Amino acid sequence: MSGFGLKIIATNRVFYNGRAKFIVLPQSDGEIAVMAGHEDAMIAIVPGELRYQTEDSDEWHFAAVSGGFAQVINNRVTVLVLTAETPEEIDERRAMEAKEIAQEQLRQKMSQHQYYRTQASLSRAMSRLKVKDHSINH
Repeated sequence: MSGFGLKIIATNRVFYNGRAKFIVLPQSDGEIAVMAGHEDAMIAIVPGELRYQTEDSDEWHFAAVSGGFAQVINNRVTVLVLTAETPEEIDERRAMEAKEIAQEQLRQKMSQHQYYRTQASLSRAMSRLKVKDHSINH
């Protein structure tokens, strides 16, 4: 049992559908790794960096993902997220602008709801920049 079925679905497309040997998912308290034979589970995903290895390669594939969840059942992993972007799809300038706007908004007085929305925007921008940086450095 060297691998498992992996399907990563964003609201606008199937991001990946195939075999994998490893996936690392972002969680609120860090990351969780899933390999073949993992026990059945439901996993909450936060905006961040998702990475996986296909069954036939040791190369890591990176994606910036929004919040969602993953389901692990019978050696199959299904990831459902609002958005998933490869490093090549990320506009670095736009992500940097979004980060700067969110940081500026956090310095201003706002309601608790606005604060959490701004924190989420900052988190998304930073994860997109991190994923983009991986494509440059690898």
